[in-house]
Order: sequence, then structure tokens, then C-alpha cells
Amino acid sequence: MTNLGPLGATHTALDTDAAVATATELEELGYATLWLAGGQGNNLPRIAEVVRGTSRIQVASGILSVDRVPSAEVAAAYSELPAGRFVVGLGGAHGARPLATMHDYLDEIEDVVPPSARILSALGPRMLELARDRASGAYPYLVTTDYVASAREILGAGPRLAVLLSVVAETDQAKVREVVRGGSLKFLAGVPGYVANFRRMGFTDADIADLSDRLVDGLTVWGDFDAVVARLREFRAAGADQVVVSLDSLPREWWPELAGALA
Repeated sequence: MTNLGPLGATHTALDTDAAVATATELEELGYATLWLAGGQGNNLPRIAEVVRGTSRIQVASGILSVDRVPSAEVAAAYSELPAGRFVVGLGGAHGARPLATMHDYLDEIEDVVPPSARILSALGPRMLELARDRASGAYPYLVTTDYVASAREILGAGPRLAVLLSVVAETDQAKVREVVRGGSLKFLAGVPGYVANFRRMGFTDADIADLSDRLVDGLTVWGDFDAVVARLREFRAAGADQVVVSLDSLPREWWPELAGALA
């Protein structure tokens, strides 16, 4: 089973020519896992570059879309990299039969990428069950601590739960809400899978349509350094093995302090 460590990070620089330099810095600071988003494209070459340019940190795809990236390319990339360094994060199964699509994809990489080396971008209960049964765990985004607790119940004690969180280094709540409403939440609040999960977490259609204070506040970690660390620890206490933060939005002086506080 993949041991992701307590703190993971994303950063837009990891998808640029500065990827190796950024990854090396974060490895030295003590981050356990780097999550390379890669947008909706195929960032397997960048993942390979970061793995080869660092010495020990785990590099996860967060997330490779199974609708866009051929399974043969994933298997080839995994087989060519050092064992234990590439965590294959998969998601993006859309259409009428997302579970069947993901099942088929996992079948195609089964002989090369073991379940212990893959993690699924799961939100709903059936995809969480698939992450439990056919991967090392799940990697959800925009969730509450109550969601984490319920996801942990579905996954059980063994599988890993890495939670990508929206973190804003700001103590003025009005400014926090403005930042969040201007970010990815506006788009994701129109994506069916996220909408369904917001409803499962108890948010109303009005909350979702209006990006209400209740929705924004429930999905966001914010405040000064101590407040952010305390909130991240609440997600760990609720059942997350790893909390993942986007370092783009955080002061650089926080980077080593976060690694120390969450170790």
C-alpha cells in the first residue's frame, strides 16, 4: 500500500520548465508527495522528468484523465520509472458509464501498474468503493471534514485518503470568499460530479448556484498560519492520511513551516 505521507503539495511551476527545481526544493523541505495536475492533458513526460530529477519524493498524477490518456502510455511510463516513485492518479471517467470505464481502464494496466501504486479521484460512494477495491485509495477535492469521515468509513482502515484542499492565506473572511468565488469553484460548481457531491454533503441547489457563504466557507481552509495548520489537522483527524495544498496561494515563508507543522 502506498504511504503518501502526511503532507502533499501542488504548484503550477511543477507543470513548467521550472518543475525539477521546484520539486527539488520541496523534497528538501520535507514534503512527502508532489501532485502534478497537468490540466486536462497528458503530463506523463513531465512526471518522468520530475521523478528522474529528484531522489526520493513521490510524484503523483493528480489527475490523469482516463478519457484522454491512453492506458498503454500510463503503463509504459510506470514501467520505465524507479519503483515506488510514481503514484498513478486516475480520474476523468465521464459519460454514461463512468464506473465501467474506470474498471476497463484498470483492467488494461493491471499487469504493469499494481493496485498499490494507483489512486483514484473518487467523490461518490461507488467510486470510493472502487478506489478501495482496485487502488491504494482516493484523492477527492473540495470536501468537508464530515465528508472525509464518511469517506474513511467506506474505504476502511487500510486504503489511503489524500484530500486536496482549497487554502487561502487571508484573515479577512470577506476577502477569502471573494478569492474563492473567483477561482476554480465557479467552474466546478457546474460539473455534474462535483454538484452531486456538494448535494451529498448537505449543500442545497441554491448554495451551489449562488456560491453561497455556506458553501464557500465549508469548502475552504483560511486564516493566518496557525489557523490554517489547525484546520488541516482537523482534516487529518477526520480520517485523511494526507492533506494536499496548492503552494501557489501561500506565502513562500509558509512552505518549510507547513512541512514541519504537519510532519
